Amino acid sequence: MSSEPYVTITADTHAGASIDAYRAYLDPDQRTAFDEWRGGYQNPSKKHVGGKKTKNWDSAERRRDLESDGVVGEVIFPNTVPPFYRQAFHIAPPPSPDDYARQLSGARAHNRWLAEFCAEEPARRAGIGLIHLNDVDDAIADIEWIATHGLRGGVLLPLPSPSDVHLRPLNHPDYDRLWAAIQDHDLVINQHSGQGSPEYCEGQGSKALWAMEMSFFVQRGFTHLIMGGVFERFPKLRYILTESGCAWAPNLMRQMDGMYLAWKAGAIGEIDTSRDPALKELPSFYARRNCWYGASFPSPQDIRGREVVGVDKILWGNDYPHYEGCYPHSRENMRFAFADVDEREVRMMLGENAAALYGFDLAALRSDAERLGITPALVRQPLDEIPADSTCITFQRARAERALKGR
Repeated sequence: MSSEPYVTITADTHAGASIDAYRAYLDPDQRTAFDEWRGGYQNPSKKHVGGKKTKNWDSAERRRDLESDGVVGEVIFPNTVPPFYRQAFHIAPPPSPDDYARQLSGARAHNRWLAEFCAEEPARRAGIGLIHLNDVDDAIADIEWIATHGLRGGVLLPLPSPSDVHLRPLNHPDYDRLWAAIQDHDLVINQHSGQGSPEYCEGQGSKALWAMEMSFFVQRGFTHLIMGGVFERFPKLRYILTESGCAWAPNLMRQMDGMYLAWKAGAIGEIDTSRDPALKELPSFYARRNCWYGASFPSPQDIRGREVVGVDKILWGNDYPHYEGCYPHSRENMRFAFADVDEREVRMMLGENAAALYGFDLAALRSDAERLGITPALVRQPLDEIPADSTCITFQRARAERALKGR
């Protein structure tokens, strides 16, 4: 066993400016509208106001927190509510035609703020820029801005739900210019758990249904891009679905391959496939070549199937500063998920894969990693006791399962 510490990079954190701070990052002609909107805005998560909120934008606090958690690098998704939104970007539905202009200005304000925030810690932070699908020309302009302003995390690709009838689905050819721009600028396409879900009613169980069905709806981005031939037409694209593990992927790859083989035969029952040609390769080929998987606060089950998807395609994350993530118990999560995993594979999933995908300089981070001391010997220790004060979903589930076994 090596004594060299792991260089740990979390591929799933969230950040954003405070609502009032975003005002300075808006175009000047939007600031009066912002003041009117701000006057009527009610925070949907008042219980989070206070110490947790500052973790989104306070660089010094954030660095202390992540280092205390054993982490030296981070990939940053959005978190706070941008101007003219009702909720955080990564769980908000795509804007309606009436809301588009104002929400586009809010997303651009976030991108400007994020570029400055990442420039404070350029070796440690890879920020993910925001784009919309309502207007492809606008999206391409934003892609160019993201590529030239240091947001090496790439783009957060919106995912239309079945109810977003004003937007084309991701396999529509109208987006080919968008894919070309992303490929030309060598940016990563990111999607994140919580995207693509339809609206739910206020009836009992709706929040539970949203959480339970989230994995299905977000995986539609994965299947639409593969089955729609996007990775065939644009072979250098890189796509990652984060906070979803990878255990689901082998079965879905088999399902897509089965459909491909039937489709390639020319007909499925009475369905004429002649005007919808099959891909040139099996869908699993494109999944293995073009797709990565963000395994946030994983359990051992969440990283099963890595031999199918490729261990070089899996990235660990702690979901800082979310309550459902494993901060401040990332060491325990590493032990829980990786104690029985080969050291070389752990080294890849804890940092090397993120460095390769997002352009982190491992050499620049190594001295901090040595100081923090996340060693193979530490991670190899099985986790016998789940942290009692953790609200991490993985730990909550493990506690419940252990309690059931003890009955």
